[in-house]
Amino acid sequence: MHSAPSVSYPVGRSRVWGLTLALVWLAGALLTVAWWTQVDRPGWRQWLALTCVLVGGAVATTRWRASPTGVLHWDGAGWQWRGPGSCATLATGLLAVHLDLQRCLLVHLRCDGGERRSRWLWLEQRRVPGHWGDLRRAVYSRAAAEAAPSPD
Repeated sequence: MHSAPSVSYPVGRSRVWGLTLALVWLAGALLTVAWWTQVDRPGWRQWLALTCVLVGGAVATTRWRASPTGVLHWDGAGWQWRGPGSCATLATGLLAVHLDLQRCLLVHLRCDGGERRSRWLWLEQRRVPGHWGDLRRAVYSRAAAEAAPSPD
């Protein structure tokens, strides 16, 4: 059985995640406005809801803008993350797929070593369409050490 080819893939802010956050915020804002218009005189509950919607939107925007950026690399033996704000400038780790939308993947990278930091990454086909197939094969393949049969 052949292993997946070596591949490097850029990671950045995800349009899918940004759109999802925007739609969820918009739904909350519309519900709050609808509730606001149904009461005769807005009270503290309506003001609290409005405050929560505004703070939630600000937090979501801030977190989306702070999405990790870098390069995810598969070398056949494991995953490496190169970029600022990562476990390290060059860190190896285990990758697990949590959501597969065919053109977009939500993956969780757990770093090896003593550090317990991990990263949630959105991988999108639009970044490098020519390498998307290689990336998908690598994501679903096993590392060379895991694929080898044990001597026992």
